[in-house]
Amino acid sequence: MDLQEKVTERFLRYIAVNTRSDETTGTHPSTLCQFDLARLLVRELQEMGVKDICFDEEHCYIYSKIKASGESMPRIGFIAHMDTSPEASGENVRPKIWQKYPGGEICLSGDRVLRPEEFPELHRYIGQTLITTDGTTLLGADDKSGIAEIMTMVEYYLSHPEEEHGEICIAFTPDEEIGEGTEHFDIERFNADFAYTVDGGVLGELSYENFNAASANIRVIGRNVHPGEAFGKMINASRLAFEIDRLLPQDERPEKTRDRQGFYHLTDMQGDCNEASLKYILRDHDQELFERKKKTVEQVCRTVEQKYPGARVEVQITASYYNMLEKIKPHFEIVERAASAMRRCGVEPVIEPIRGGTDGAMLSYKGLVCPNLCAGGHNFHGVYEYVSCESMGKIVEILIEIVKDQA
Repeated sequence: MDLQEKVTERFLRYIAVNTRSDETTGTHPSTLCQFDLARLLVRELQEMGVKDICFDEEHCYIYSKIKASGESMPRIGFIAHMDTSPEASGENVRPKIWQKYPGGEICLSGDRVLRPEEFPELHRYIGQTLITTDGTTLLGADDKSGIAEIMTMVEYYLSHPEEEHGEICIAFTPDEEIGEGTEHFDIERFNADFAYTVDGGVLGELSYENFNAASANIRVIGRNVHPGEAFGKMINASRLAFEIDRLLPQDERPEKTRDRQGFYHLTDMQGDCNEASLKYILRDHDQELFERKKKTVEQVCRTVEQKYPGARVEVQITASYYNMLEKIKPHFEIVERAASAMRRCGVEPVIEPIRGGTDGAMLSYKGLVCPNLCAGGHNFHGVYEYVSCESMGKIVEILIEIVKDQA
């Protein structure tokens, strides 16, 4: 069985396990189902012959190591997360496998169709084997493709003792999707000189900068009066919430921004006449523009509050993570190491800023520099997610090359 077959087999096994995280529980991990995949991975590592395995059974982290076979070689870490996004169901995933994709539309189910005119990246996969959802759940390539690729790389080195390498450090984390993946990450136990998260998208993607990120929670308290006698008295909280959203920059929304452009993203809105709430995520690669976005939210809230005497608008802005670029710049040789490995595998690196964040951003600020590598998937967090089997196989090759002392 070649690398592509092995990584595909693993991937299909892992996506069968529901690991959806939940930001509302307040627990660590946020959902008990993440332990199901963690225990599966621990068993597989043991069966492969990995001797050094540490399973944090309280917080659901896995740390493992493959002993170095060469002298004076760096300890290199690889990290992937076990949870899937709460934005779509991850239960009862029923993947569809499309051999030698001929191009054109892919019907998932009913009116759920992957169309090249809407998802132009499909053009690059003509002739390859694609795995999609059945249109009712996400797939889980974010980040079970990364887990499968790391596990297949581990198996390769265990079965090729003749290959010289430094210590290989592996970690699988919970709750990355809700920004809590490094909450209880033990950097000392992991003990890598540097690491890579395998949590990106298209084959060749290599990222060492990401968004600065914050959340904004807004509460609007109005004044409810019977509509029959509301004249001059009622303050409709839901309508004030609409006004707040309208006053924020309309061209700085996810659907209208790309590359390094930041945004205000309304993720939840609830309310009635008496009280309403809005939840936003704020993102920007540029620190100055990021700070400006936070101030804009506060100013808009004050403007609306002052416009309607008797109303109250409360806003709480909480930092989530920061751009890892400044932490990685002094250690740029680890980026070059990954780029060189890609080229040796016939893949040209695609340097892309992450329009999001990874565990690596948080870890870089905690002292473990950690750029992000491709994992091969597309359309994460939704029912249109898919992955190329050829990409996963090639990424395993890239991980193997990163470990080799040829940087």
